[in-house]
Amino acid sequence: MIKPDVKPENNNFSSGPCSKRPGWNSSVLNKAILGRSHRSSVAKSRINYLIKNVIEILSIPNDYYVGIVPGSDTGAVEIALWNLIGTQPVQMLVWDSFGNDWAKDLKEQLKVNGLNILKADYGSIPNFDNINFNDDIIFNFNGTTGGVRVPNLDWIPLNRNGLTICDATSAAFAMEMDWRKLDVTTFSWQKCLGGEGGHGILILSPNAVERINIYNPSWPVPKLFNLKKNNKINISIFEGSTINTPSLLCVEDFIDALEWSKKIGGLKGLIDISNENLRLIKDWVKKTDWVDFLAQDELSISNTSICLRFSDLILNELDVENQNLLEKNIVKILENENVAYDIGSYRSAPPGLRIWGGPTIYSKDIKILLPWLQWAFEDSYKSVKKGN
Repeated sequence: MIKPDVKPENNNFSSGPCSKRPGWNSSVLNKAILGRSHRSSVAKSRINYLIKNVIEILSIPNDYYVGIVPGSDTGAVEIALWNLIGTQPVQMLVWDSFGNDWAKDLKEQLKVNGLNILKADYGSIPNFDNINFNDDIIFNFNGTTGGVRVPNLDWIPLNRNGLTICDATSAAFAMEMDWRKLDVTTFSWQKCLGGEGGHGILILSPNAVERINIYNPSWPVPKLFNLKKNNKINISIFEGSTINTPSLLCVEDFIDALEWSKKIGGLKGLIDISNENLRLIKDWVKKTDWVDFLAQDELSISNTSICLRFSDLILNELDVENQNLLEKNIVKILENENVAYDIGSYRSAPPGLRIWGGPTIYSKDIKILLPWLQWAFEDSYKSVKKGN
């Protein structure tokens, strides 16, 4: 294949932190409230403006609580676990590296009684048919490291006794979410809209708020995780008074991403971009013999963290060591050519590629990337085969 001569305008295909929005530049930070207390009225007004935009774009119900918490999505999930888990059995659904981390915390840190871990290999999701919704259910909406998402939330009943706790990073702002099915939802600013790292969003349903009000965990809750004050939920956290000091530069940056989202059509516009990016890659995979989707079921293929594995054709020719070498060579070539950065598969996932197709990546750059993938593969494959 002849080396392509046109390169993507945006070559940041990392799955986290994700690409900034098209046209971003540092001037968007000029409104940042610097050198002032984050609890000052002017700073809180910007924080609350951020929260207001999140609620508006995602159509979050008025009786849900939305707050900014420390530690990115990881912090938000851990805050939920430390404050809410322990009143009843827990079913932890695992099909992603981070889901596996939450399962480990439940088992080894919180030592939850009645813990049932339903685990699926990379590329699959567990069977939802026999889930007991009298238990608390914890799951990833989208497995960023495996490229597998839940196709919908139809499997969750409206009437349930347990809480549903959903790690929705890489899903929020790119997939439809039925809030009636979600009691706790978390995500980070760096996915899907390319905000800066370190901050998470925690969204609580009325049932989750009630649980916090009536339940006192048996374990110590660290200050950074504590959602209670005077034995009730600390409402101020959801009114712009964060648990610890947020970066007001990052606040302003994420406000810019949210305002851009509204300009391009809100949630529908964001989803449309991601779906078109996935459609382009699907069409390419169908006619490419060396690559397949890691997801086993087409309905579960993520439209943000698009994970590809080497096809059976390659697996039959190369052992795992050489598959890893093939991946590394492809990634290195594309990085050296300034075509695509950070598209290697997650470190614990099967060898392959992981391409961010979220809404801050325009489809024209996906189109330009695809022939480069073919060219880099052919060059890398020859090198690996020659080495054998």
